[in-house]
Amino acid sequence: MKSSSNIVAIMGFKESPPDSAYPLFLSGVSAGFPSPAEDYIDKKLSLDEHLIQNKTATFFVQVSGNSMINAGINDGALVVVDRSLNAQSGDIVVAIVQNEFLIKRLHIHNGLCHLLAENKEYQSVIMDENSGDCIWGVVTSCIQKFR
Repeated sequence: MKSSSNIVAIMGFKESPPDSAYPLFLSGVSAGFPSPAEDYIDKKLSLDEHLIQNKTATFFVQVSGNSMINAGINDGALVVVDRSLNAQSGDIVVAIVQNEFLIKRLHIHNGLCHLLAENKEYQSVIMDENSGDCIWGVVTSCIQKFR
């Protein structure tokens, strides 16, 4: 069994210029049968406003590995991490375990913090706060390139 997906890089948030909003389609895009064409673009979307809740506590983290693929986080993905949020059971978190950054789903049971992989090929981890293990931040979004 494998144990983890690692963190390749941690990048701070840099606010986008004011003119960096992108066209936003008001009607949803069907993942099933196509819908008739409607008026497409009605407003602009700022990715900063859409993805960032707390600018000073937000970081972008590049993931390496496949332990979270069943949560939609693939090798090479960028995840948005908010360090100001209190982690709750069920959240996907970036944690420091044995001085190594990991990304896993947090499950709290009987006072123990379990870090669960989202791929059966990988092992889960139990955090040991006495040895310095800690939750570094809560993952709020995932940015995945397809090509």
